[in-house]
Amino acid sequence: MSQKLRIIIPLALLGAAGVAYAAHVSAGTLSAFGWESISLICPIGALGTMLASKMLVPRAVISIVLAVAAILLLGRAFCGWLCPVPVWSKLRGIFKKGDGEAAPPSGAEKRALKTSCAGACSSCADRKPADSRHIILGGTLLSAAIFGFPVFCLVCPVGLSFALVFLLIALFGGGDVTWSVLIIPVLIAAEVIFFRKWCSHLCPISSFMSLIGRANRTFQPAIDDAKCLETSHGATCGRCAEVCEVGINPRHPELGTTFNECTRCRACADVCPGHAISFPLIARKTAGAPALESTPAGASGTPAIGSDLDLDEPSEALS
Repeated sequence: MSQKLRIIIPLALLGAAGVAYAAHVSAGTLSAFGWESISLICPIGALGTMLASKMLVPRAVISIVLAVAAILLLGRAFCGWLCPVPVWSKLRGIFKKGDGEAAPPSGAEKRALKTSCAGACSSCADRKPADSRHIILGGTLLSAAIFGFPVFCLVCPVGLSFALVFLLIALFGGGDVTWSVLIIPVLIAAEVIFFRKWCSHLCPISSFMSLIGRANRTFQPAIDDAKCLETSHGATCGRCAEVCEVGINPRHPELGTTFNECTRCRACADVCPGHAISFPLIARKTAGAPALESTPAGASGTPAIGSDLDLDEPSEALS
């Protein structure tokens, strides 16, 4: 259900903005929200505006403070529930090749690769490459200071999504045709469909949220060891790690991305066969599961984590 809501909510926001635009109500968009005396803008746009103007702008400062407060409380929830970009990303399936395309690795193969890496190179985690999103974020702010206007706002897929809705309404409502009707869809397609790693490798908005989100400690995925099939029955699972769109491994955090990247999409909770994952306000600290490489095969009469047993049927582990 949560996965459907993640599509419905952004589309509903686009629709609501379109209705407000058609009704000549100044409601704004997610990039520049406005309602009567309330006027807020995207934190990246706010930072770019101040750097471009070389002065503090009260509306921009307030926008940044509120955005930081929201990130400290909810992390990257905006990316998982409000941003329209993941919705457009679903279109990528249309362009996927059929026959002849290599099949993606199975869940067992993914876990085997991770286990091999953990055992063969324990220092891999200490040599992580620089996050390209942070480089893009720096370039975004630098370009605003150099050119005197927030350059990224011209190509931001969030703003372009709302602009496309407004243009379509103007096109069909009043026959107002401009080149933007062609340019904007092309830009969105280039950023979301052809740049397939936009959210995880290029987006400066997600970079900003990830940096601030390092201080976030709320609504992070927490595992109930009594319900988790891996800790309670010693069975191989790893489904929560397989479905995570940002590469977090809730059961074995050392093998995945840090929790500040979590978008609260709840995909891990939805797929967990033991219903062991929740998102409490503050997760209590637990010892967690034993490391994959340190669990001996057949210990205590249970299958080792990473063994050949898989949980295609959850009842197998409970029998």
